[in-house]
Amino acid sequence: MGEARAKQLADRIQVLVAELLERRVKDPRLGFVTVTDARLTGDLREASIFYTVYGDEQARADTAAALESARGLIRSEVGKALGLRHTPSVAFFLDAVPENAGHIEELLAKAREADAEVAKSAVNARPAGEADPYKRREDDDSDED
Repeated sequence: MGEARAKQLADRIQVLVAELLERRVKDPRLGFVTVTDARLTGDLREASIFYTVYGDEQARADTAAALESARGLIRSEVGKALGLRHTPSVAFFLDAVPENAGHIEELLAKAREADAEVAKSAVNARPAGEADPYKRREDDDSDED
């Protein structure tokens, strides 16, 4: 039951933080941020919030600074909204999923190109030996006669 409660609260925290970043945090350093996930420890004391930022490395650094600056406000608003006895501490982590997905897409594109080259070279290919190189039982019977 505790794990289900932590997951439910983490989902609620994810929505709350996304809304706070959109409506309440007015830091100009804050870039185009998407809150991708939130995780809460089993004792409900620490919340890890994962986010992505659209833009270059400078935008990521600026957004990380803005989130660190707004951490107190976000924590207090989350505490008010959840109504828990102890408000969880909040930590922000840049989510590496988009970069990893981009790398996987590049690898898949290379694999598709290699498959296309193999298929192109196999169009006019013929077997090196007989068309059917496997020995059959009827061949064995005819050899014994």
